[in-house]
Amino acid sequence: MSALIDVQAADGLPRARTPALIGALTLLLIAGPFIGLAFATHWSDFHFAAGDRASIGVSLGYSLIALVLIVALGTPLAWWLARQAFRGKWILEAIILLALLTPPLAMGILLTALYGPYGPVGGMMAGTGLELTNSAPAFVLAQFYAALPYYVVAARAAFEGVPRELEHIALTLGKSPWQTFWQVSMPLARLGVAAGIALAWVRALGEFGIVLILAYYPQGIPVKLWVNLQDIGLPAVYPLLWVFFLVAMPLPLLLGLASRRQRLF
Repeated sequence: MSALIDVQAADGLPRARTPALIGALTLLLIAGPFIGLAFATHWSDFHFAAGDRASIGVSLGYSLIALVLIVALGTPLAWWLARQAFRGKWILEAIILLALLTPPLAMGILLTALYGPYGPVGGMMAGTGLELTNSAPAFVLAQFYAALPYYVVAARAAFEGVPRELEHIALTLGKSPWQTFWQVSMPLARLGVAAGIALAWVRALGEFGIVLILAYYPQGIPVKLWVNLQDIGLPAVYPLLWVFFLVAMPLPLLLGLASRRQRLF
């Protein structure tokens, strides 16, 4: 026991050395690939390949659109699943898990069968002039399907963690259901909802499999990374990869800090 608990905390409580060492090793393993990226990057010849800047704009712009749709449609669904009990609810839960567990390439094929030019929805929309493959709407659609299940699962867990008694008290005090949601449920669930938004953002921005099948054009960052690797080679991947990390990280970081009301430094 003394070997495990031999570090004294400032508050007088003992801290376990072994879990801390294991945690540090785990963090080192996670950080390893990124440390390796810093050494593998050819900094003296750091430049973008043709089309890289356009792919950055495509990913950022369309990912934001997809994120807005995910939050707007996923939040009511998450709250409904968290708060309502009804017969057959397990079927809806199974559908969400099915979307979550389906491999991205398989999901891309399924979406193409539905929204492609020969699919029932895609064929109907093509008659109106809206193409749902290899187009901007197709790109947003692919990101929406890739990230929505992750957001719904995270947001639902957050709403389930809100004590129902507090919502009932707000209702008895004359608050409408809408006011109760915004003034009680949402503030108390903000940590989980923020985590869901951050996860959805990263999933949408980094989705490759579904986008590759449904919306190869316009090329976003993940597909452009693949094209650079195939056409130019590994060194051409690193600059765009660095940019991907730089554009992917700020939103999750800021959401996490804002939800906890912490400062960056």
